[in-house]
Amino acid sequence: QVQLVESGGGLVQPGGSLRLSCAASGSIFSIYTMGWYRQAPGKQRELVATITSSGTTNYADSVKGRFTISRDNAKNTAYLQMNSLKPEDTAVYYCNVKRSVLPRYDYWGQGTQVTVSS
Repeated sequence: QVQLVESGGGLVQPGGSLRLSCAASGSIFSIYTMGWYRQAPGKQRELVATITSSGTTNYADSVKGRFTISRDNAKNTAYLQMNSLKPEDTAVYYCNVKRSVLPRYDYWGQGTQVTVSS
């Protein structure tokens, strides 16, 4: 089992910044991908950004240049620095950890609300 604890959500004005954190614990093995996804009301969950254990990143086009994903492997923690936030970034943000080699796993955090509004 893997447990995920997210933090850092909140209310911010357009143009502002927030940093989300996701700490993983439990039966973690060294090779896994961490990611952030989001779901706005009435919409499907979508990819925001992912980062592999070697540091390779992937971003949704809508956040490129504004969001930065990083991780601290020693702490099993991923971060999402969100700058130049827009109202359309408002959503529940979910942390995900996924391992595609044995032993495989795919876990989600409970979600943290990010609201961008004046």
